[in-house]
Amino acid sequence: MKNILSKYILTSCLIGSFIYLSNYFNFLLPRIVRFYVNDFLIIPIVLFICLLVLKKTKNDTNYKIKLPIILYVCVLYSVLFEFVFPEYLTRYTKDYIDIILYFLGGIVFYKLQKKSD
Repeated sequence: MKNILSKYILTSCLIGSFIYLSNYFNFLLPRIVRFYVNDFLIIPIVLFICLLVLKKTKNDTNYKIKLPIILYVCVLYSVLFEFVFPEYLTRYTKDYIDIILYFLGGIVFYKLQKKSD
């Protein structure tokens, strides 16, 4: 927990878990929180897990995920969760705001990763 990225991810996981549990127990949060905050938080969380795995497998504690890979993950999430899954699974709905939030989350991860030297 030495750097800002780790602290951000821990906070994101706690907030995301609170939102998920609130929905599960039918505790209504504002719509913007219920429908959008987790979309903003998910990309940094996923990329942080990937970063930990890559640092371990490459045996390089200074390894950084490059911007094109971050953007690729954002595109992948956008296509899967906003175009593919809504066609086949009723749980998912197409929402273009989510795409913006995925990319904003990717930018936050990129900036925090750079600061976490």
